[in-house]
Amino acid sequence: MKLGSLKAGRDGKLVVVSRDMTQMVAASDIATTLQQALDNWEITAPALQQVYEQLNAGSYPAAQPFDSELMAAPLPRAYQWLDGSAYVNHVELVRKARGAEMPESFWTDPLMYQGGSDQMLGPCEEVALSSEEWGIDFEAEVVVVTDDVPMGCSVEQAASHIALIGLVNDISLRNLIPGELAKGFGFMQSKPASSFAPVFITPDELGADWADGVVHRPLTVHRNDEKFGAPDCATDMTFNFHQLLAHATKTRDLGAGSIIGSGTISNRDRSVGSCCIAEQRMLETLADGKAQTPFLSFGERVRIEMLDKQGDTIFGAIDQCVTRK
Repeated sequence: MKLGSLKAGRDGKLVVVSRDMTQMVAASDIATTLQQALDNWEITAPALQQVYEQLNAGSYPAAQPFDSELMAAPLPRAYQWLDGSAYVNHVELVRKARGAEMPESFWTDPLMYQGGSDQMLGPCEEVALSSEEWGIDFEAEVVVVTDDVPMGCSVEQAASHIALIGLVNDISLRNLIPGELAKGFGFMQSKPASSFAPVFITPDELGADWADGVVHRPLTVHRNDEKFGAPDCATDMTFNFHQLLAHATKTRDLGAGSIIGSGTISNRDRSVGSCCIAEQRMLETLADGKAQTPFLSFGERVRIEMLDKQGDTIFGAIDQCVTRK
């Protein structure tokens, strides 16, 4: 099924969205917010599934037209946002561009940081920032959302704890990152609010395109009207979501509604393009000795979307403009 949140208060209003993303219906008699639904997932998921089936059959009288402009992030604020870096070839490329060797442990021990989750942007909300000098970049990723996960969850157990799947634009301020990493304490100022596609979906919606904790579809990014990249999410993913979830729970429980990101989708086949500007700049630096592709300027648009085999949108699109705040 497909679930989203209409803009309403701080936590949105839960809606069930039709498979073709043309209709939606409020689910307040089951749960008022998506977080509330996740808190009681064993009970709410079957009830929401019934609504979803009726909506797809055209037999739900209270349905209204779906409109991405009306949507908040599916979880407008989340209890936890953990972003991994599952595409290690991307990390290797970053380090190579600055002449640094990558530790061998990166291939066996996932990278992950804890990001801010008190404000998540909706699919059409502006990315409002104060300076272009910060090096504004998009990062197109897949995310999963959990139910309650116990500490020490194994890779084998992780599959049963993935409730939903979605897309994120994990905005990065590239020119602020080096100074923060030099402090040895991770990201903070360089990671403003992230943006989410309008719906999260249950894994069964992907059919065979969800297997072994991996989404087997390309993720397409457009910068303004030009296609920037469409790497395949399954190709070159070193750590699947089951492994990322097991890594995250080594020393802690995860509360329902925790979001875990894949990191920037990246393929070794560079002909498919990139899911962030920084990667393109790194390739230019390695090839020509200097980067040529600029970071985002105010007024530019970013669109991130995943299509199924029939060419239909799966999650809806992140389609937003970068503006001066």
